[in-house]
Amino acid sequence: MSALRKSPSPFTAMPPPAASLPRGRDVFGVGFEEVALTIHRDAAACRQLAARARSHVREARPRFQIEQERGLEIAQAFFTASRSGDMTKLGAMLAADVSMHSDGGGKRPAALRPVLGWKQVIQLHKALAVMFGKYGSALVRTVMVNGLPGFITREADGELQTTALDIEDGQVRAIYVTRNPDKLRHLH
Repeated sequence: MSALRKSPSPFTAMPPPAASLPRGRDVFGVGFEEVALTIHRDAAACRQLAARARSHVREARPRFQIEQERGLEIAQAFFTASRSGDMTKLGAMLAADVSMHSDGGGKRPAALRPVLGWKQVIQLHKALAVMFGKYGSALVRTVMVNGLPGFITREADGELQTTALDIEDGQVRAIYVTRNPDKLRHLH
């Protein structure tokens, strides 16, 4: 018998409806309404279950802490490259399996599904860089956002947004953009 044991999946500790939501929604792109019909719940309850399941998965994942000063340096470089349109510099910062998640809360424009993979994230940032060049995006400050290095910006519409970067081995593995004004009230 091997001394190595496979670590249990974070999904095994969740009740079945919660365990199926991240897979159905994030992996297969199934809408909350369709998931709701499948598990006999309403869409709002499915959204809440999905949020809890994602949180549970994040907590179960081993964290690779980056020194705060180094993390904020990377966040500053990310802001500069993404806003100036320097896709070579931005691309060098991203892991091959990078993901980008955004939350507009239905009140501000945001991607409806996670953007997955280096190529797709770069393509999105190319398009965003054109908009930033035309309409602007001002850095308010680099900060730790929910324990991750990131930054606060004031966008062209005058609203604030946060960007948090999950960094591992010096590369950005995930980008979390919060544009939902209800979640950013404390910043005003």
